[in-house]
Amino acid sequence: MPKYVIERKIPGAGKLSGGQLQEIAAKSCGVLAQLGPSVQWVESFVTDDKLYCVYIAPDEAAVRKHAQMGGFPADSVSQVRTMIDPTTAEHAR
Repeated sequence: MPKYVIERKIPGAGKLSGGQLQEIAAKSCGVLAQLGPSVQWVESFVTDDKLYCVYIAPDEAAVRKHAQMGGFPADSVSQVRTMIDPTTAEHAR
């Protein structure tokens, strides 16, 4: 199943409290439960003014539906084509 990186512009995201982040995560999990197992949240990275979220989903439309249902921005949705890491320098995949 495809993997996606979602960029969410949220001014002040890096200053959100633990409780606020917990609320956001709970809202996301609630929407995921409604959508069923085809959409999975892998992890998110919080920066000063953005969240970068990694999801597994059948298509971009499913990722955008999650965002719409949860009231989350989805400013950019990009499908991951491949992954690299330091071991990539040692051999081709």
